[in-house]
This record gives sequence, structure tokens and C-alpha cells, in this order.
Amino acid sequence: MKKRHNLSNSDVIGEIPLACSDETAAVEFLEKQRWGNTPACVKCGSVEVYKMADAKTGGRNSRFLWRCRDCKEQYTVRIGTVYEESRIELRHWCYAFWRASTSKKGVSALEIKRHCQVSYRSALFLMNRIRFAMAPSVDAPKLTGTVELDEVYIGPRKPRYKGVSGPGRSTLKTPVFCAVERGGELRRRVVADVTAATLRDAILEDVDSRARLMTDEYSAYRWLKKGWMGKHETVCHRTFEYARGDVHVNTAESSHALIRRGLIGIYHNVSREYLHRYLWQFDFLWNNRQLNDGERTILAVKKAEGKRLMYRDPVAEREYIKTREQKEEGGGQLEPF
Repeated sequence: MKKRHNLSNSDVIGEIPLACSDETAAVEFLEKQRWGNTPACVKCGSVEVYKMADAKTGGRNSRFLWRCRDCKEQYTVRIGTVYEESRIELRHWCYAFWRASTSKKGVSALEIKRHCQVSYRSALFLMNRIRFAMAPSVDAPKLTGTVELDEVYIGPRKPRYKGVSGPGRSTLKTPVFCAVERGGELRRRVVADVTAATLRDAILEDVDSRARLMTDEYSAYRWLKKGWMGKHETVCHRTFEYARGDVHVNTAESSHALIRRGLIGIYHNVSREYLHRYLWQFDFLWNNRQLNDGERTILAVKKAEGKRLMYRDPVAEREYIKTREQKEEGGGQLEPF
């Protein structure tokens, strides 16, 4: 995979600083990324639209309104995005998109609060919606080729005392299943447990049945030997075998390190109820690591269109499988605040 980390390759690098400091520039930046050179009505799709002017000054309307000549709809660039009806200035949204897309280990709401001079609630509101924008599409293609499977446990570590050994697979932390295609994308999801039945559902949801699978010797993967169309190979960590030729799960295991460093060093602690949002952000950064910072920021802004994150009372964590089913049945993408 060719890496492109030269920031000068992206035109957006020169636009971002101005968009982060001036509201008019921020609006124009988001309009450009959403519509390009052909603005369209968000209701009927007509391109017969115009910018509404201020009656006193003759300049652009202070609310940055557009109007459609066909359906007479008035709208702004906020409509139909994660920042619809948000009172936070768009220049702060641009800054948060930039930081969330360029910080390898994430950016905390407290840091956004300090830089944007907003309340912590506003910063958290903003970051939750950006993470939701980064979530993978519900119709994302399945992983193919050589796919590594592994599980990791996220959460605070319970103090141990000398001579007291804990379970080999933690019962106190939150289990997260990971599937990564070599040279391709990575998918993570919070799971209720790591039993064979639970992991089977996750594998069938994310991985093509003809893929070549790599796992460790964990018993929950034994059904793959006879129940998988493609090839299944394992390494035995108990005998200190970590690689046998190209048979290993090192890619999946190395991706866990970024999560742990980010959660420990940046966020310190994340509850089970909202862990899936942070995983969306880490997955987005991993899957688009070949892009430079400007391209990754533009992609995040574009993914914000067509999504809304509505306020709901906090509920227990729902697996991403259930989120997909809710999308297919209800036609919307709603998550708790």
C-alpha cells in the first residue's frame, strides 16, 4: 500500500486554517466539499438555486441561506448532516473535523473545548457526531482475500495481588472483535461475549465466505475448520508460535495497540455504552491511513452528509449488527446522545 503523508499534496491544507477561524470561510468550505461547483436543493435536487441576500447590506444573508427556484425551499449547508440544527459555529466544526481526522490517537473533547472556547457539553456533542459521521456504511462490502481475526478486551484493569492469577480471557473488560483484511480495511465491533456463536455472527456479517482466515488457537474459532468455505489457518500462541510463513495475526494484534494507547493516553477511560463510537473513529483513521491529512478531512466531511444523531436517553451498548438491522428496518441512523 502506497503511503502519502506529504501534506503539500492536498489543496485543502491552505483552506482549513481560514475555515477554522472565520465563519463565512467555514460555510464556503463546507458548501464546496458538499456540492462542489454545482449547488443543489436538498429537498428536490434542483440546481436552480441561489444565495439569499441581506436586504440592508446587499451581501449574503447572515444565516447563509439558499433558496430553490423550483420548490421554493430555503436551506443551509447544515441541512441533512450531523451538524443540522446545531448552534455551534461551523468554524468550530471545521476545526474538530480537522483534528479528529489528523490525530492518530484521537482528540479529546476537553482539547476541543480549550481551542474552540465552548463548553464541555458542546465539545462532547460535537465530537460524538463527528465519530458518528466516521462510522462505516451499513452496506460496506465484506472483507476478502486474507483476513485476520482476533479479539481484544477494553476497559480499566483491576488491581492484582501477588500470587493471585486472573482469568486468561477477561470477564471484567469489554470484548471487542476485530477483522482486518491484509492490505485492506479493518472492522471492529463491541460484542456481548467471545463465544463461538457470537463470533460466528460477527464473522459472517463482515467477512466474505471465500476469504482465507487467520486466527490464533482460541476454541471459539474451531468451527471454521469444517464450517468455512475458504481456508482457515491458525498459529498457536501457547507454544510461542507467532508466525509461520505468512500465517499470523500480527496485523490485527498491532491494531489493538493504537486503541489502547489512544484510550489510555487521550481519553483515559471510555464506558461500554459509548465505546463503539471511539472504535468508529479509530477504524476510520486506520482504513484511510494511505490518504494525507487534507484528503482524510475532506472524506470525513463528506461522510457527514445524510446522517443525523438524535438525542436519546443513554441505553446499554448495542452491537453494530443491531445498528445495521435498525438501519435496514427503520431507514434511519439514530443513536443515543
